[in-house]
Amino acid sequence: MFLKHMATSKDSESLDSSFYKPAEQFFTAYNNIGLTFDDVTLATLYSEVLPRETQLDTVLAEQLRLNIPIISSDMDTVTESRMAIAMALSGGMGLIHYNMSEREQLSEVSRVKNHVHGLIQEPIKTTPDQMIGDVLELIEKKHFSFSTFPVVDSQGRLVGLLPGHVIKQRYAKRKVIEALTPRNQVQTINKRELGRDPIAKADRFFTDHPGIHKLLVVDDQDRLHGLFTLSDVERITQERSAQFKPARDGLFRLLCGAALSATRNAFGELDRDRILKHVGALVERGTDVVAVSTAHGHSKGVGDTVRMLRDAFPKLPIIAGNVTSAAGVEYLADCGANVIKVGQGPGSICTTRIVAGVGIPQLTALYVASRMAQKKRISIIADGGITKSGDMVKALTLAHAVVCGGIFAGCPEAPGEVMEFSGKRYKQYRGMGSIASMKAGSAARYGHGNDSTRKVAPEGVEALKEVTGPADRVLAQLIGGIQSGMGYLGAANLAQLREKARFIRVSPAGQREAAPHDVVELKAGS
Repeated sequence: MFLKHMATSKDSESLDSSFYKPAEQFFTAYNNIGLTFDDVTLATLYSEVLPRETQLDTVLAEQLRLNIPIISSDMDTVTESRMAIAMALSGGMGLIHYNMSEREQLSEVSRVKNHVHGLIQEPIKTTPDQMIGDVLELIEKKHFSFSTFPVVDSQGRLVGLLPGHVIKQRYAKRKVIEALTPRNQVQTINKRELGRDPIAKADRFFTDHPGIHKLLVVDDQDRLHGLFTLSDVERITQERSAQFKPARDGLFRLLCGAALSATRNAFGELDRDRILKHVGALVERGTDVVAVSTAHGHSKGVGDTVRMLRDAFPKLPIIAGNVTSAAGVEYLADCGANVIKVGQGPGSICTTRIVAGVGIPQLTALYVASRMAQKKRISIIADGGITKSGDMVKALTLAHAVVCGGIFAGCPEAPGEVMEFSGKRYKQYRGMGSIASMKAGSAARYGHGNDSTRKVAPEGVEALKEVTGPADRVLAQLIGGIQSGMGYLGAANLAQLREKARFIRVSPAGQREAAPHDVVELKAGS
């Protein structure tokens, strides 16, 4: 009976394998046609994996690990600091766009890196001789959400703590020294005592000292080296029990990426000094990865920029793109990129394929790019064309992460004002190749100058996206869909998903069958 069962198993496996092909066999068989997400479906497999048990963490580079494989796009109607914070808190990452001044981009990165983290290494300080009125002005000017400040002398030694309840207009003409809590009443810890888990140490301190909300870190000379707050420590402690933890760096700060272009000077040459100065400033602010982001990544300007950055910042993770060929992946990898963005023209507001007549349907592009990426031992990320969680599952059979724009453009965290038409609320969403976006600064991304009086060929449109819920809610639905797909394939993690995936082509009738049909839909599935 057992032998009969084994024979039946071999027969069924043979039958399945004649229809459902692994990536290598499937895409090679269709090497004369470009395929995208709706053109294929994945075959299910025997599974002992429950969706909620699946792990979605992904390593894009040695120093770049995400807890979910989703990145918000570097578009000026998608990712600034609010979106990047929301993405990182859910385990992903945002790429801050570069359609702003370099100073503004640095500020956006700082907002992300300074958002609720464990040890504030450089807390805002006051001096004993400052007036409380000056502190009030600083809070108003910088829009600080806190009002307690360490007080240090000219050598950086701790003098005391200025509590929020004395920072009032009535005390504006008093000096800080007159109102501070003196040093002998301030709770501190020597940085040598922090050990390998500073958050656990601070958590124990706050538990042992009810009513204390601030813990200052000093050295042997009593110089200030940092600050823990109870609210930050509680947030991080709670995160450790969550299935998908926020994406943080080694200092417990949220991960954040920043995009940049291959900027050229007035003579048309790569503006090396400007690029290196800006990236150096980004690194100082704590940027975890930079993305040299253009429509045509397989180009001299992008390659030279990546090579220059790799020489100047040997350990900095670099994303480069976009490409749709093995040669493009090989070129950028050889220049020093750790991660390659794949996708030319698949975005919902991108018209590159119509205007320029170039670009490859996304799944075929991902397959070709993935083969070379495997040889070069680098990662690829799927950029564009994703409209639903099922697309993400298919993309992740070939890529290490996905980049999304339109899915997040309607979230309140995305930049832009809310507009109302016919009783519905919308937000602006535009391609980085649209006229408006290129005038705002992205023309270099498409190989044009920023002079708006010169004729350009727009490769994107301006549109509206209906307002959705907050990013964390959108991400929860997407994560649930990815986990569901992995459960159907018996894949406990993303590496197993790439290994186990088997594909089959879908007919137009099959595409219609896959969506709700022959019913009057009362409530959308999402």
